[in-house]
Amino acid sequence: MKSLFSWFLCLSAAMVAMTSAVAQERTLEQVKREVLQRTTDNTPPFDRLRKAEVETILSTLTSLEPNQWGEKWCKVGLEHEEKGDGLLKKGAPAKEVGEEYYLAYGYCHVGRYPVTSTPGKVEAYRNMLRMFRKASKYFDTPLEVVEIPFEGKKLVGYLQKPAGIAKAPIVMYWGGVDVWKEDHQRNSQIMHKQGLATFLIDGPGTGENPLRFGDANAERTFLAAMDYLKTRKDVDGERIALWGRSFGAYWVAKIAHMYPTRIKGGVFHGGNVHHGFQEAWLKPAMTENAANYLLGPSSLYDSRSYAMGVKSLDEFMKVAPKLSLLDMGLLDKPSAPLFVVNGKLDDQAPIADSYLLLDHGSPKMARIYPEGGHMGVQRGVNPDITATMIAQWLKETVSR
Repeated sequence: MKSLFSWFLCLSAAMVAMTSAVAQERTLEQVKREVLQRTTDNTPPFDRLRKAEVETILSTLTSLEPNQWGEKWCKVGLEHEEKGDGLLKKGAPAKEVGEEYYLAYGYCHVGRYPVTSTPGKVEAYRNMLRMFRKASKYFDTPLEVVEIPFEGKKLVGYLQKPAGIAKAPIVMYWGGVDVWKEDHQRNSQIMHKQGLATFLIDGPGTGENPLRFGDANAERTFLAAMDYLKTRKDVDGERIALWGRSFGAYWVAKIAHMYPTRIKGGVFHGGNVHHGFQEAWLKPAMTENAANYLLGPSSLYDSRSYAMGVKSLDEFMKVAPKLSLLDMGLLDKPSAPLFVVNGKLDDQAPIADSYLLLDHGSPKMARIYPEGGHMGVQRGVNPDITATMIAQWLKETVSR
C-alpha cells in the first residue's frame, strides 16, 4: 500500500496544476446545489448520507480546493467512526455499530472523491479504507478481503457470497475512474438477491490496483483474479461474468473479445471502445461538456488523466487513441455474450461506441435509454431499476 500512495503523491502536484489549465471547475455554489440535489435523490456518492450533516458540511466549505474538500467531509466521517467505536465498547446492537461505521466510510468516500490527487485526499482515502473494512464486518452478506499475489505486488478484492447457495456463480464488478471497489455495495446487494456471488475489484489506475489504465495489457489484473477465483471451492469459478461501468467498461469489451471462452458474458455499461478515445470527443468532454460530472469537466479530466498516469492534456491525447479496440482489430472477432447499456445523451462516453459494438462481430444485446445520460442515468429515476435489469441478465447468462 505504501508504494501505491507514494505514486499518488508524486502525481498530485502535476494533476492539480494542469486541472486549472484545462478548464474551469463548476463554481462552489453550483456544486453545493448539485450535492444537495443528489443527497435528496439518494444518488451515489451521497446515498445513505444524512442530509442535515451534508448541509452542515457544505456551509463550512469556502472553496473547492481539494485538500479542504477532503478534510471537511472526512472530519464528519471520523466523528462517526469514533461514535461507532464507542458503541462497540458499550456492547450496542451490531446494526447500530455497523451503521455508524458505514456512515463514516460514506463521508470519507466523498472526501477522497473523485481521485486521491492531493495529500488531503490521500488521507481521506486511507481513512475510508479503514472505515469500510470496519463496516464490512456488519454487512448482511459477509465480505472477505482477498489478497492475490500479482507480479511481485498484490491485487486486493472483496468476495461476497449469497446465503443458501453452495457454489454460486460469480460476477466480477468494477467501476470507472472515480468509483472504486468500496463504493459498490448497493449494486452488489442487488446481485446477491439474484443468487450471484460478487468479486469487487479496482480497475487499472484506481484504488489498490497496481497498474495504470494506460499500461500495456493492463487487463491481466482481471485475468489473474479469474485464475484465483477458479481455485476457490466455495464459488463456481467456471461461471464468471463481468460488469464494468463507465471508463472501466472498456475492459469488459476487451476481455470479451480477447478471451471469449474465459467468461460467460459481460456488461458494457457506459464505456468507450474507439470514438471515446479520439481527440474529437475527448477534448470537449474533458474541457467543456461532462454536464453530469459533479465537479465539472476539468475534474473528469483530472480523474482520467490520473488513472492513465499522464501529466498533460497533450500526452493524454497521444496515449488514448492507442486503446481503440477497433484499431486493434478486435471488434470483428467472436466475443463472449455482451449486454450494452447506456444513455443516448451521455456526454462522458459517446453513444457511438455502444452502437459500434453492435455493428461489429458477434450479436449483442443492448438497452439504450433515449433520455438517459451517462450509463443511462436519468434525473428522478431510481438507478436500482437499471441495476436490477442488469443483474437479471447476468443471472440468465451465467446459467446457460
